[in-house]
Amino acid sequence: MAFDAIFQPIQIGNLTIRNRVVSTAHAEVHATDGGMTTDRYVKYYEEKAKGGCGLCICGGSSVVSIDSPQGWWSSVNLATDRIIPHFQNLADAVHKHGGKIMIQITHMGRRSRWDGFDWSTLVSPSGIREPVHRSTCKTIEEEDIWRIIGDFAQAARRAKAGGLDGVELSAVHQHLIDQFWSPRVNKREDQWGGSFENRMRFGMEVLKAVRAEVGDDFVVGMRICGDEFHPDGLSHEDMKQIAAYYDATGQVDFFGVIGSGCDTHDTLANVIPNMAYPPEPFLHLAAGIKEVVKAPVIHAQNIKDPNQAERILEGGYVDLVGMTRAHIADPHLIAKIKMGQVDQIKQCVGANYCIDRQYQGLDVLCIQNAATSREYMGLPHIIEPSEGPTRTVVVVGGGPGGMEAARVAAERGHAVTLFEAADSLGGQITTASKAPQRDQIAGITRWYQLELARLGVDQRLGTRADEATILDLRPDIVVLATGGHPFLEQHPEWGYSENPEESLVVSTWDILNGRVEPGKNVLIYDAICEFSGMSAADYLADKGAKVEIVTDDIKPGAAVGGTTFPTYYRSLYQKEVIMTSDLMLHRVYREGDALVAVLENEYTGTQEERVVDQVVVENGVRPDEALYYALKPRSRNRGQVDLEALYAIQPQPCLSEEGEGPLLFRLGDCSAPRNTHAAIYDALRLCKDF
Repeated sequence: MAFDAIFQPIQIGNLTIRNRVVSTAHAEVHATDGGMTTDRYVKYYEEKAKGGCGLCICGGSSVVSIDSPQGWWSSVNLATDRIIPHFQNLADAVHKHGGKIMIQITHMGRRSRWDGFDWSTLVSPSGIREPVHRSTCKTIEEEDIWRIIGDFAQAARRAKAGGLDGVELSAVHQHLIDQFWSPRVNKREDQWGGSFENRMRFGMEVLKAVRAEVGDDFVVGMRICGDEFHPDGLSHEDMKQIAAYYDATGQVDFFGVIGSGCDTHDTLANVIPNMAYPPEPFLHLAAGIKEVVKAPVIHAQNIKDPNQAERILEGGYVDLVGMTRAHIADPHLIAKIKMGQVDQIKQCVGANYCIDRQYQGLDVLCIQNAATSREYMGLPHIIEPSEGPTRTVVVVGGGPGGMEAARVAAERGHAVTLFEAADSLGGQITTASKAPQRDQIAGITRWYQLELARLGVDQRLGTRADEATILDLRPDIVVLATGGHPFLEQHPEWGYSENPEESLVVSTWDILNGRVEPGKNVLIYDAICEFSGMSAADYLADKGAKVEIVTDDIKPGAAVGGTTFPTYYRSLYQKEVIMTSDLMLHRVYREGDALVAVLENEYTGTQEERVVDQVVVENGVRPDEALYYALKPRSRNRGQVDLEALYAIQPQPCLSEEGEGPLLFRLGDCSAPRNTHAAIYDALRLCKDF
């Protein structure tokens, strides 16, 4: 086989893992009812086991103590015996497909919030506040220390009683164990601080207590970082010393190693590297740990591709590869490798939509796979052929929603024609991919191109479909995914005109798609604060422009997720882009050869001016709905979607009703501008029953 190293079994403690691929721990934000693993939670991991994943480590940041709040991220609560029967359901679901399942257990210490749920008093070794969560905490007392050590042991007991295959002690991300390790946080002068052995003591006592409770036949691992990347923190050499110290006890069955601490916004971006990073950027840190320990080493950071995974394993850098976001994008990754369907793998593009949602306390979803996390609702990863009549389906628009609609309808066995006015598929994905840090998002389109070709979809590129063209095909179903256009006409004072020579403002699309030459002195007004404005600023600065990005929000990029905005900020600061908040674009006027942008402070009403040669506006999208309204009177459902059926993931009632004319549906931005995931989700839940 081309992937022999991936499919080699491995022994971890007394446990045999069927292959070398792991879905490592992350917070799913799926647990409810006080932190219990729900049906949604179970089916999410069952799908990965069904798809061939060797080991799933669930429950990132699952708490062991009542004073480590779990409610903010709906994490699993191991502080109560109530969890045991829920674990039994989870273990049974994974085991019946040949997979293994463990859970990460932790006390978050200072790395949480106190202002909700039980209004907990947070603790840390020396009472030092954590920057990311901005939470104050008390200096942990001796009684707290021993109580929490006992809580770790009881949490491990509950995992074992529930039939799980092991636990992973979290000593990473500045949780309580590694808070004791790090001299950056631990300033104690008692037996829990100061010397190396004293700083190691808390973690060692946790390990000893857990082992005493669960015995030697239950797997106990430890997740650590390879380097905190702080001048006053733990270096790579420090972490090698720590790993060797715990490994020497013989009580650690595996080490999960990632690069970077994450107690600041900047270092948080390192932990889940987005598409701005190269592949496996911190593999060398995991390899350095492997050099000094005997226990197997797992590494998971930006490993998305099976060839990449095979190379890492063949090179002996680590013993197992974590492909966590890769499994969020496609939980059938391993099965597709085994069946020789590598080209059909929906490969993660590093958009970090999944993890950025988690850091906002929202459920983990995939930007390009709407079935992920919705298995419990009946949304399928594998589309089954229809048992009903073969229909003629016309899809207009080759953006994400249109591509998904065409794919799903074709998988159902229907005759599908896809119209796209541009010469290539992708829509706004293509625009986004032009930005310096966003090129990998084009991987979404590449996958659809392969799938639509495999499924025999009739693709009519460079063709703008009109009413007559569509009706000539005598379609049974028409799906409109025609998208929208930049909403520059909202404020006449901006001086927008459809005639490019007369317009005083241009859109971020104009810039990124190369329709307009970059200016030399540019003001970007970003009313949306998502990716487009930041991408345009990065792009223009990359072309040598002097750029100021202005927003009326709290900061530029305010709606860009926590693992992503730091990479933009690094780039923009390096390129000397000026970032200004609290100002709205009032109007634009021409003065000689220059443009004057009048900005108004939202809070004071005072105005100030910028003299520039180009004004770029990001104000979201306005639907292109002319074709919809032209076809609506000819359709038998008047273009209406039954929302109760749609939201319940049920077939549209009109599919089984007789009548004149085609059924007409619209989705994505031509209905209501949202995002890539929303367009794909609407397409999947609508078209899966065609």
